[in-house]
Amino acid sequence: MLQFDALAHINEITPRPILFVYGDKAHSIAFSERAYKLANEPKEKYIVKDAEHIDLYDQVDKIPFDKFESFFKGNFK
Repeated sequence: MLQFDALAHINEITPRPILFVYGDKAHSIAFSERAYKLANEPKEKYIVKDAEHIDLYDQVDKIPFDKFESFFKGNFK
């Protein structure tokens, strides 16, 4: 498990659209930026202001539901 490279096969996801969502105060921001850089198009990132990683799990006021809805409606018809 410690040797698992989550980004080793990110290029296999495309050409499916990928939406990267992360908080501007997340400790994992470097991982998210690396994943975005390695991903092929189509890709999009959305950075939630004043949010840590865990906030996007249970802080309903910080979860960008509108962004999710528009992304899915626009990319998965």
